[in-house]
Amino acid sequence: MTRGQPRVALATCSSLPTLGEDGPLLLDALAAVDVAAEPVVWDDSAADWASYDLVVVRSTWDYTTRREEFLAWARSVPRLANPADVLEWNTDKRYLAELAAAGVPVVPTTFVAPGERYAPPAYEHVVKPTVSAGSRDTARYAVGEDSSPHALALLEAGRTVMVQPYQAAVDVAGETAVLVFGGEHSHAARKAPVLDGTLDDPLKVGISAREASPAELEVARLALAAVPSAGPLLYARVDLVPGPDGSPVLMELEVTEPSLFLGLSAGAADRLAAAVLERLRS
Repeated sequence: MTRGQPRVALATCSSLPTLGEDGPLLLDALAAVDVAAEPVVWDDSAADWASYDLVVVRSTWDYTTRREEFLAWARSVPRLANPADVLEWNTDKRYLAELAAAGVPVVPTTFVAPGERYAPPAYEHVVKPTVSAGSRDTARYAVGEDSSPHALALLEAGRTVMVQPYQAAVDVAGETAVLVFGGEHSHAARKAPVLDGTLDDPLKVGISAREASPAELEVARLALAAVPSAGPLLYARVDLVPGPDGSPVLMELEVTEPSLFLGLSAGAADRLAAAVLERLRS
């Protein structure tokens, strides 16, 4: 590190001390613009977060079972991207109701809190907790199949349940992930279906490059405009699926610690590094 060189911490978890697969690409891109960046485990008690000019949340993928601890850490970091209030909002998928109320086309979602009655729908549907990642504790149920045992187990554990009609078009089209850095569209990816029964491990979902359609970019714009944030986020991933009429609808808005698929698009890591540099200068 040279004198005066800005310092950036890329926050990760203890099981990925050298970051996920996006990490090396981002580290190289930051080095190319004279930013000294390093991975730091978010719950490392020895870390001096105030010594960094910016802390960027990346592969903190163990937060789902320790959400309150994670959010307390986020609030303690002097300069964090994305900011702690956005992380608090985004790490509970009840944010989908707020986006729908703001006019964003969202997969219809019903929420059931602990203590409330769960009535399994008769149509094909998906059940998952509102605090989760990587399709953990998520399952698809056929028409007439009883999802009550799954939902009740989550509710009895004190977790809020969300229920969505299964979007069958995803079995052919997959999901479209729209990546946005510093408020500007960077690239897009196709995520293969996770719940179609063809994957032994949902975390190994196939990813490939894709060009987002104008309609998909518009839904991404609407979703990001509805985020309760004072300004553009450093990074965002907008996950979209075709709705019943083929129009894109929002599945999830990932602005906490998403994979960004930097290896799928030439210059993607450089675009993210440029957004980091701009944030350092602001």
